[in-house]
Amino acid sequence: MNSLVLAVIGIALMVAGYLLYSKFLGKKVFRLDPAFKTPAHELNDGVDYVPTNKFVLWGHHFTSVAGAAPIVGPAVAVIWGWLPAVLWVTIGTVFFAGMHDMGALWASQRHKGQSMGMLSGKYIGTRGRALFLVVIFLLLLMVVAAFAVVIKNLLISTPSSVIPVWGAILVALVIGQMIYRWKINLLVTTIIGVVALYALIIVGDANPIVLPDPILGMSPATFWIVVLFVYAGIASLLPVWVLLQPRDYINGVQLFIGLGILFGSVLLSAPAIVAPAINQNVPEGTPPLVPLLFVTIACGAISGFHGMVSSGTSSKQLDKETDSRFVGYFGAVGEGLLALGAIIAATAGYRTLADWEAVYTAFNEGGVGAFVEGGGNILNAGLGIPLGLSATILATMAVLFAATTMDTGVRLLRFVVQEAGELAKIKVGGILGTVIALVVSVGLVFSLGADGEGGMLIWPLFGTTNQLLASLTLSVIAVILLRKKINPLPVVIPLAVVMVMSIYALVLQIGTFYAEQNWMLLVLDIIILIASLWVALEAFIAMGKARGGVDDEDDADNKPVASVEG
Repeated sequence: MNSLVLAVIGIALMVAGYLLYSKFLGKKVFRLDPAFKTPAHELNDGVDYVPTNKFVLWGHHFTSVAGAAPIVGPAVAVIWGWLPAVLWVTIGTVFFAGMHDMGALWASQRHKGQSMGMLSGKYIGTRGRALFLVVIFLLLLMVVAAFAVVIKNLLISTPSSVIPVWGAILVALVIGQMIYRWKINLLVTTIIGVVALYALIIVGDANPIVLPDPILGMSPATFWIVVLFVYAGIASLLPVWVLLQPRDYINGVQLFIGLGILFGSVLLSAPAIVAPAINQNVPEGTPPLVPLLFVTIACGAISGFHGMVSSGTSSKQLDKETDSRFVGYFGAVGEGLLALGAIIAATAGYRTLADWEAVYTAFNEGGVGAFVEGGGNILNAGLGIPLGLSATILATMAVLFAATTMDTGVRLLRFVVQEAGELAKIKVGGILGTVIALVVSVGLVFSLGADGEGGMLIWPLFGTTNQLLASLTLSVIAVILLRKKINPLPVVIPLAVVMVMSIYALVLQIGTFYAEQNWMLLVLDIIILIASLWVALEAFIAMGKARGGVDDEDDADNKPVASVEG
């Protein structure tokens, strides 16, 4: 098939999902109320709770949830063929991810910006909340630790990305001042920020930074990891409008332009897809398509991490409840488009089937490398961008996505530590919570040595844990809808699919880890499985009670008040 046809069909389906299905969800399911006073206004503290322009908040949300996963997952999953990957990405984005992200955002901001872990206590029970927090903590730990390793590897393998990646922080600091202190028009601010970022990419391509070995007594790998965690710790403590939000916004715009460049190159060059639609000759050792496809492609179809961002940071910045549709659902569409671009780059960016098969020699091959190489070839063929600059653009995209997810992940990990302290009746401040989050994360990253490869130690559990968390988030949303006497089918059907596939995959992994005698992953797998099944059971019991009960949500924070302008 020609990749242009695939791109047009995929983009059309996702845009239709936003224009039609998200509108249905907003009106009939979540019943978004423009007069509802959001936590950003009610609890405005200038640090975490900040009323935010929906376009700026979309940028924060989109880049925080995207990370490297919607590139890695689809670029790995095409080993089964491009057709299953495309079907799951498009259907998942429209009916699963958009609803999940929008629903988590709506549910959280209706409860003073509480996380899904805390909401599970109200709607599922105290035992469910404690187990929910265990799963959330492990997932965030996987994300923070693994993305530190991914970023470190890309900074070393693509030294031309160093200047644009770190220069983006300075640009973001200025953007934050322009928006909130100097009150400069958002369009003007955006243009200045995007021009600055692309100028940095050109400068970086001409001036690659290769660190000396050693540097300050450390290897380049160790140095980059230390610097990344120092940055993430500082970013997690600063007021959200100073760095995190403007960085994510301007990166979101720049990355969306990058996607436009990629799809524009597909339009101009229309490369053929050389990979098979359904691969009948997968390499030996490749796991079965069902259920592994549904956990290999998490971000880009549906992802539990999105619920953590929606209820952890985005819900605290929502200006109007009706903005949930644009921020939540369209944020998921942005990620779906990135996953679609990754599939096209990894299947149409090679000259022949033999070239493609030379990359996909085993499961988990491909990934970011296939995206950068294949996408670079497409950019070169379509727009005539030199291969070196093309690689710099795509590698910078991947690093910026991963970096924005990592710093948001540290902030969320701090929230989880504070919530766990609240359950234990111990007050944990922001600085102490951040220190605990960093110590645990850094300890995992360096657990296998100074090169930081320990960060990937528990990554094999990410896909299943992430999808189980998505199903648990959907179960909380379903209970809320049932209590409100709203038809929960748009939530329950995706919940059933994701939960069955995730548990099936987790059980298969138990056999794999046992055969490999990987006792740590085996124990963690069993802990996650038991915790998830326990929470799911309590959720189903809560759903049954909610069906026959009455809406007992009489909290003040659940009642609409006078309309808020701004």
